[in-house]
Amino acid sequence: MILAIDMGNSHIETGLMDGERVLLTERFATDPRKTATEYAVLLHTVLQIRSIDLADIEGAILSSVVPPLTRVLEEAVKKVTGLKTLVVGPGVKNGLKIRIDDPKTLGADLVVDAVGGIHLYGAPLAVIDMGTATTISVIDREGAFRGGAVMPGVHVSLSALVSSASLLPNLSLADPGKAIGTNTVDCMRSGIVYGQAAMIDGMLDRFAGEIGSEIRAVATGGLAPGIIPFCRHRILLDSELMLRGLSLIYDMNRRER
Repeated sequence: MILAIDMGNSHIETGLMDGERVLLTERFATDPRKTATEYAVLLHTVLQIRSIDLADIEGAILSSVVPPLTRVLEEAVKKVTGLKTLVVGPGVKNGLKIRIDDPKTLGADLVVDAVGGIHLYGAPLAVIDMGTATTISVIDREGAFRGGAVMPGVHVSLSALVSSASLLPNLSLADPGKAIGTNTVDCMRSGIVYGQAAMIDGMLDRFAGEIGSEIRAVATGGLAPGIIPFCRHRILLDSELMLRGLSLIYDMNRRER
């Protein structure tokens, strides 16, 4: 079994993997102020609560979009398991054909999402990842990463709106029930929930037009369940896509050793 870690701007998701099977997942906040020891305590506590024998963990892999914390997480894993962590990035085999202007600039999270998506759902494919940012990655019919789009995430958009307009209240995300709101809260919910869903639908239509074929779509990320059900396109939800992608990349590199 291997330890897979996805470090995003807001949250760190950890999972124990047996091949493509997810044995457990836990999330905790990304905090740049924490030391390796503090993260080690969190990680050790998670494993201890779940009664995991550390001797059963044979490897670790990390995807990070927070470079200053990458080494910190590596050190934390070393303190808890004694293992060196494989960090997704240049020099790590992933089997992905990348056709963008500068392949070296492609984020580790997008690589992992694409690897998992192609393996599980085939191509052509759009992978929607909804976290701090909403990203949509496009894989063409040949299984090559073609590019995509990055948009403000749901909470980023809502926070920006509330902070810029003193008369607008902060609110939780919920189904507005109708697109035409009749009070301030419902109008805001309509704009955020239905607006985000319509944005995703519209981008999928544009992508399909540019690659010249219909495109299957899969969504992941902590905010996806609150938005994707309101999209008019059929979009699969897979909350474990990143962890499965990490497991696949770990196996590719283990075979090369």
